[in-house]
Amino acid sequence: MSTFIDDFLSLLFPVSCELCDTSLSKNEYLICTDCLGHLPYTYWHKEDSNPLHTVFWGKTPLLGVTAMLYFHKDNRVQKLLHKFKYKGVRELGIEMGKRYGAQLIEVHPFKEVDLIIPVPLHPKKKKIRGYNQSEQFALGLAKSMHIEVAADNLYRKTASETQTLKTKIERWENVKDIFGVRNPEELKGKHVLLVDDVITTGSTLDACAGVLLEIKDIQISVAAIAAAHR
Repeated sequence: MSTFIDDFLSLLFPVSCELCDTSLSKNEYLICTDCLGHLPYTYWHKEDSNPLHTVFWGKTPLLGVTAMLYFHKDNRVQKLLHKFKYKGVRELGIEMGKRYGAQLIEVHPFKEVDLIIPVPLHPKKKKIRGYNQSEQFALGLAKSMHIEVAADNLYRKTASETQTLKTKIERWENVKDIFGVRNPEELKGKHVLLVDDVITTGSTLDACAGVLLEIKDIQISVAAIAAAHR
């Protein structure tokens, strides 16, 4: 009976793909199979060294660096991130995290991660948006990787300006010294996966990692939903 009711409701109120607006079938969720199949996947998690490593070379020692998708203007990924960050579709972050986590748990060094830490938002910005987009992605990763999310240990001391229109140098200056750790003892000797929604210059992740690397015997890997095309 419940299946019949669900089918009937889907006829009256069809659910559309968040990327192409076509009606989703019963077994599809948020994004249709066609859009999922045509997303620009990087597969960087399978490579010991990938183009994203160069963003952090000489600055931040990381075990693994990866992003699920290529990002560039006007592609499907831009629409996905826009809906996720600014249109309140937080489930997109969780879903992409679940899908990517199922791949990361199969490969080194990501399968050895002990804890996931999302890049924090300042409380004022989080209150306005209603959620931290990086935390939603982290929650999805955690479901597939069967590990915990530490969402409150790493925190943002001050509310920085938006990075969108800043130059590379301005981005680095904008996030310098704005992060802190509440309980470093809890992270001693851990391999943490630091996650963000999108990587452009890497300045935010580098600032976060710099604070975390002050903790004894910590190891850090990085993952994001998308990275600027390189």
